[in-house]
Amino acid sequence: FPSKSYIKKEPLGTVLIIGPFNYPVQLVFEPLIGAIAAGNTAIIKPSELTPNVASVITKVIEEAFESAYITSVEGGVEETQVFLAQPFDYIFFTGSERVGRIVYEAASRHLTPVTLELGGKSPVIVDETANLKVASERIAFGKFINAGQTCVAPDYILVHESVKADLVKALQGTIKEFYGKEPDKSE
Repeated sequence: FPSKSYIKKEPLGTVLIIGPFNYPVQLVFEPLIGAIAAGNTAIIKPSELTPNVASVITKVIEEAFESAYITSVEGGVEETQVFLAQPFDYIFFTGSERVGRIVYEAASRHLTPVTLELGGKSPVIVDETANLKVASERIAFGKFINAGQTCVAPDYILVHESVKADLVKALQGTIKEFYGKEPDKSE
């Protein structure tokens, strides 16, 4: 069989990127980099919950790109709904499961492929062989980084009964190390 095959990489077209409030810069620019690298045009919709950051993102985009290729549009739920009614070639959404369902449903009307980066529940398992000091430090760090507003923050702990009391003590000590004895009065 004399035959040949090859991979031909082609851009999808116009990508809608809807950013979250908890990492408003990173989770807008990372998907934008991928969209640009693949040869797509993009419309960015930064989170309305971070208006100052959204304004800076829009300014950077306007200075760096021609609006025919990459643009940033600020606004709230109403503007997002207008975007979702349009036939984009790809949608990248980061946010809650509740809003992700809305995005997915809207995309399905146009058979638009989507990436949904949604929150979830992140368990921690601590068994009887765990180093409780290390476990408590990692759990506290993971839960309190970015004020706990990250999709990979530990939400609950599954702990072996034989080490439960010691883990609670270790966590109390770790939190005091992180924030002091009176965190509401710390600077």
